[in-house]
Amino acid sequence: MMFSAISIDKTDAGYQAALRELDESELPNGDVTVRVSYSGLNYKDALAIMGKAPVVRRFPMVPGIDLAGVVEHSDSPSYAPGDRVLVNGWGIGETHWGGLTQRARVSADWLVPVPDAISERQAMSIGTAGYTAMLSLMALESHGLSPDAGDVLVTGANGGVGGFAIALLARGGYSVVASTGRPAEADYQRRLGATTIIDRTELSEPGRPLGKERWAAAIDSVGSHTLANACAGTKAAAPSPHAGTHRAWICPPPSHRSSCAG
Repeated sequence: MMFSAISIDKTDAGYQAALRELDESELPNGDVTVRVSYSGLNYKDALAIMGKAPVVRRFPMVPGIDLAGVVEHSDSPSYAPGDRVLVNGWGIGETHWGGLTQRARVSADWLVPVPDAISERQAMSIGTAGYTAMLSLMALESHGLSPDAGDVLVTGANGGVGGFAIALLARGGYSVVASTGRPAEADYQRRLGATTIIDRTELSEPGRPLGKERWAAAIDSVGSHTLANACAGTKAAAPSPHAGTHRAWICPPPSHRSSCAG
């Protein structure tokens, strides 16, 4: 059975990405075959397709770091044909064929059932950005962050992770400081729930290791000097009975965007 997919290859002729017709026999190993309904178009996917960064680790590769669809065939007792599923991460689009395709074959361990309350389209509208933002907030709260601790900084506020982070924090009762390079979008960020808007230039230049305490935590999707300055402006942690006052930053796995909690 033939299907359409974006395929990236690297040959003596160079790096090439094109929409191609592939045969189902070419699908990679896995115990579940999914008819893909939707896949998000993430920044990493754009880099992969354009060959602007070493995102792809194996060739040929179908890009797309997430997908949602319906199970067509399963060798796993966990899923049956007709089940609605999604997959996010696990190296798809990098080391294993991803979601920018009509069919995908993946490991059952990677799949998550799509809740009855949402459609596959909604699942991918939330996508990797929303998933990453929620993981960051969960990580912060697992280390004791609460709305009464103070402001929470969100950098890259106009991006997908930033936008979801603002909305999730605001819904949870947090006061959000949004850092952005597009001040014209300030009204949009306030509608999402930001209470304060700052220009990204406040954080994008080299700074001191420790700065004025400005926020209780930060969710960063920029990195570099911005992340360093976000951490430097994080409030000191509560004193430990076994040590003096200190600052601590807790960051999620490198496969997701970074977050810091005091």
